[in-house]
Formats: sequence, structure tokens, C-alpha cells
Amino acid sequence: MSMTCVPSVVDNWILTAQCPSQLGTVDVVTRYLREHNCYVTEHQSFDDQASQQFFIRVEFRPLGGELDISRFEEDFAPRAREFGMSFELTPPERLTPVVIMVSRADHCLNDLLYRYRTGQLPITIKAVISNHPDLAPLAEWHGLEYHHLPITAETKPEQEAAVWRIIEQSGAELVVLARYMQVLSSEMCERLSGRAINIHHSLLPGFKGAKPYHQAFEKGVKLVGATAHYINDDLDEGPIISQGVEPVSHADSPEDLVARGRDIECLTLARAVSLHVQRRVFLNGKRTVVFQR
Repeated sequence: MSMTCVPSVVDNWILTAQCPSQLGTVDVVTRYLREHNCYVTEHQSFDDQASQQFFIRVEFRPLGGELDISRFEEDFAPRAREFGMSFELTPPERLTPVVIMVSRADHCLNDLLYRYRTGQLPITIKAVISNHPDLAPLAEWHGLEYHHLPITAETKPEQEAAVWRIIEQSGAELVVLARYMQVLSSEMCERLSGRAINIHHSLLPGFKGAKPYHQAFEKGVKLVGATAHYINDDLDEGPIISQGVEPVSHADSPEDLVARGRDIECLTLARAVSLHVQRRVFLNGKRTVVFQR
């Protein structure tokens, strides 16, 4: 059974930019928009004194009819150059093409598909990739391509090459690791830098290895959480986009902690995807600047 998905869209144009910190950074953006009869509906900016970098995100709508994206970028480019400013213009109703990677756990995939199906995320899902066949029916019920690509230590280079071909051929701009339980190679991490989001449990203290929530239960933890971040070559230590946390108590069983953890993982991952596709996340070295809604 295939589903007709009507994802939500952003009604306004989005202009994002960053440059070295200097006088006039806000003015060069807002003045240009005013001169071109564009009404600003949302504006957020941040000057990071530590990195000496400036970040800005503006939503706007043109008051004089249609906006010519090529003309806009061509006219704004000389002003941006004066500030060493890189910028991106995103038109309304643009859906970000996404590939989702998953293993056997279905909670994050199911949540993302629900939000996609009900129009909560401005994305178009191009494919689901998995190293197991288990979740094929779920993807196919949504009318999505499902690629089962098994992996072993010996076949990892070939498997990742196949994954990369799917990403390239689909035109995906974002890869979401929705509980994909494989460590990506350094080469793949480099290729996907800034465009792949991972989710994992986030417990204090940290518990590694099998059954982390059961380990947390044995230690009597009082908080469970999750972290969504961009991948890098340091396992689970990429630039953080979003985190979630929830209190638990002595009355919660290990199974309760697992259930709470799954819920938080779903919410945190969906929030991170939403922030990314709405151009609210900027990479700032090993950190991120995130303009919340």
C-alpha cells in the first residue's frame, strides 16, 4: 500500500549567512531586503565572540510580486563579498530530499514517517537504506524505496559504496541515521560532513556497550535523554543539534527506561531534522549555532 504524503512547507523565503565578525553585518542583509521591497517576518542573528564569527537567518516575503532567485543572488553577492560573507537563499515550499538509514529498531523510522505522512516535516524521502530486511514492509507501506544492503567487516567498503551511489542518485541533501547501528567509515563521515544526522541515547553517567538502559537502572539514574548530532569521525561526538531529557525514578523498571528512551530519541531526532531543513543550524567549528523556533 502506498501513501500520499503532503509535507508541510515554509511559506517565506529564507536567507542564511555567516561571515567574520565586523561592523555592519546585520545592516548589509536587512538594508538589501528593504531596498528590494522584502518584508522581514523573522530575524535571528548571533555574534560568537569566541570564534569571531557572525551568523544570521532571516525569513521574508517580497511585497512586489515574484522574486527572481538568480537575480537576487547576483545582486546580493557583491555586498556579501565585502564582508567575506557566504550565504544561501531558500525559496518557499522547498522540500529537502532525504535518505533515511536504519537497522532493526523501528521507533525513530516510524516516527519520522508519521511526521512526513502528516505534513509535519518539509522533506521528501527518497529512500530508506538498511543492513537488515526487517523494516521493508513499513517503508513500502509508505510507498518508499527500501534498499537492503547487508554488511560485514569484509564487505563494508562495497556496502558503503552502494549506500553512496543511492545517496548521489537520489539527490539527497540530508541523510538521517534513525538508529542505524553501524559505524560509518572515516571516508563516509567526511563525505557526509554537515549533512548527516545521528541519534543516540544520552545518559549520565555514560553507559557504553550492550543494554545501556539496564546499566543505568543498576546505577539508579534519575535522568534519561537523547542527543542528535551531525556525524563525524569521532563516534557519537559530532556537533550537537538537539538534546532531550526526562526525569525517571526508582519506580521505573529497565523496560520503562527503554520505553522512555525511545520516546525521547524520536522527539529529539525529529526536532533536529526539522531545525536542519529549515536552515536553523550553522556549523561553527566543532559546535553549532541553532536558531530555535
